[in-house]
Amino acid sequence: MAHDLDLIFAALGDPTRRAILMMLLEDDMAVTDVAEPFEMSLAAVSKHLSILTRAGLIAQEKRGRVKWCKLEPDAMRAASVWMQGFGQFEEIDLDGLERFLERELSDGA
Repeated sequence: MAHDLDLIFAALGDPTRRAILMMLLEDDMAVTDVAEPFEMSLAAVSKHLSILTRAGLIAQEKRGRVKWCKLEPDAMRAASVWMQGFGQFEEIDLDGLERFLERELSDGA
């Protein structure tokens, strides 16, 4: 389980992979459609997809000549259950923190 969580959190650590997961929330997508909005090669997107697949966050399957990607919710659920163990901590007001930092930084300028 710890190894699985390591792979999941490592996969989630990249903004491109998080964007891909958000796209797949809508529906299954062909690899070429996943790659379309990114300014990188299809090979680079394929590497991101391989990392997501290894982490269990997505599944890839061939349908005819086209490779499709779909979200696999179980891996994300495992990470969510682990994170809920920290629920006893008070929620951080990120908006308030951002406003505070903006005030502090603008006062110092």
